[in-house]
Amino acid sequence: MRVVIAEDSVLLREGLTRLLTDRGHEVVAGVGDAEALVGTIDELAAAPGGGGLPDVVVVDVRMPPTHTDEGVRAAVRLRKAHPELGVLVLSQYVEEEYATELLAGSSHGVGYLLKDRVADVREFVDAVVRVARGGTALDPEVVAQLLGRSRKQDALAGLTPREREVLGLMAEGRTNSAVAAQLVVSHGAVEKHVSNIFMKLGLSQSDGDHRRVLAVLRYLKS
Repeated sequence: MRVVIAEDSVLLREGLTRLLTDRGHEVVAGVGDAEALVGTIDELAAAPGGGGLPDVVVVDVRMPPTHTDEGVRAAVRLRKAHPELGVLVLSQYVEEEYATELLAGSSHGVGYLLKDRVADVREFVDAVVRVARGGTALDPEVVAQLLGRSRKQDALAGLTPREREVLGLMAEGRTNSAVAAQLVVSHGAVEKHVSNIFMKLGLSQSDGDHRRVLAVLRYLKS
């Protein structure tokens, strides 16, 4: 996959680049601020025969000049301009407002991880790949906070407690097999729960594999 990294810490940016390139992925650019990120993506998108958009951008929430929300603002801006672009945001803490804003309107390839998660190299690279392929990769801490908020709403009232549990694990980006292992149930039981979730959320088979992302996003935005 082709990746652009936006991180103002040179050490972390180079470290992420090394992690990905060592595993056969191409880091087409590394930038240190949000405006450079937007400019780089726009240039790649416009370049004739230049390879086009990357599959995914990895961006820090807080970047220069104010180190507040420049990174996530740039991520939201890029999602609007290039809906097909996967976006994985890294943050030091769970910042619910930013996570919610990133997820709002997203329907393809989105992730929000705490920086501590980068220490688990395999988990981080798997998350980048998953987002690049159009899936979700949400930190369990992010899911927990947004789940607490969603429980106050009625949009998912039709789901059973077990179905909510399955959907929460799906939001972390887990496969059916991983969900089955976590809950210590059969793969068939998980498939049945997932099918019920799709049905109760009104997601038809015509949505294809994309239903998984749509279900997760509906869950987190409820």
